[in-house]
Amino acid sequence: MSPIVKLLAQRIALSLLLLLLISIVIFAGTIVLPGDVAQSILGQSATPEALANLRAELGVNDPPVERYFAWLFGAMQGDLGTALTSGQDIAQALSSRFWNTLFLAFWAAVVAVPLAIFLGLLAVRFKDRWPDKMISAVTLASISIPEFLIGYVLMYFIAVQLRWFPSVAMINDSMSLFEKLNAIALPIAVLTLVVLAHMMRMTRAAILNVMQSAYIETAELKGLNAFQVIYRHAFPNAIAPIVNVVMLNLAYLVVGVVVIEVVFVYPGMGQYLVDHVSKRDVPVVQACGLIFAAVYIGLNMIADIVAILSNPRLRHPK
Repeated sequence: MSPIVKLLAQRIALSLLLLLLISIVIFAGTIVLPGDVAQSILGQSATPEALANLRAELGVNDPPVERYFAWLFGAMQGDLGTALTSGQDIAQALSSRFWNTLFLAFWAAVVAVPLAIFLGLLAVRFKDRWPDKMISAVTLASISIPEFLIGYVLMYFIAVQLRWFPSVAMINDSMSLFEKLNAIALPIAVLTLVVLAHMMRMTRAAILNVMQSAYIETAELKGLNAFQVIYRHAFPNAIAPIVNVVMLNLAYLVVGVVVIEVVFVYPGMGQYLVDHVSKRDVPVVQACGLIFAAVYIGLNMIADIVAILSNPRLRHPK
């Protein structure tokens, strides 16, 4: 087995092991939550017999280890269980909401990633001059403000005062792509501001690190202008750390949309999760937590694989 294949296999195995450990944490965290599921479903007026029957029906009296493995094997087969409060199949209820969350994260990434890379290149070109300092100041200010506050500020000025975009990001299958993008314009703006600073500064740092290399000096001696040196020589050799930070922020876009979905009443997984946390619907919380963890770990695993494949020392060992 070649070193690169062995390294890739190790990364995939570690990711699967991490997902397994997180599934244990998610399950253990939900079963130790205070309160009685049966009581929350039937209400305070329920009789002890009715509560006991419902607990037996839900299986909450079974040993935790047995319940965990039943839940895990079911999730591996696509069976995420049934919502306690509505009796609806969780996988079916989450299917459209999961794609809505991916839709929002995808368009936020379409805006944020090219903008962050462009600003990073611009900051390198004007290093330690006013464009570099202004870009850093604005992006750091945006990441220092809580995202829900940015959301409410944009909602007040852009949606309420200027009426450019709707304040509630409701979408459905009957809407055209333009109508959907118009509805989610404000959530996209907030998510872009939240992840922009990290990606921009990592792009800047990675390119500046490459700019110290000898071949950059050779390119400059050939008479290439600064933008050509940065874009054609420095940027391609800094792609591995940039891909890593982009993937990390893409993972955040998918997992971190919970607050934004609640603020803008967006019909995604985050809104669905928050609605059922308040109802103590444990199977829904477990399913959403497992899906979010799988997406986050999966994107980080992809970042590791891209970094390994983009490393010439690993592709062409001596």
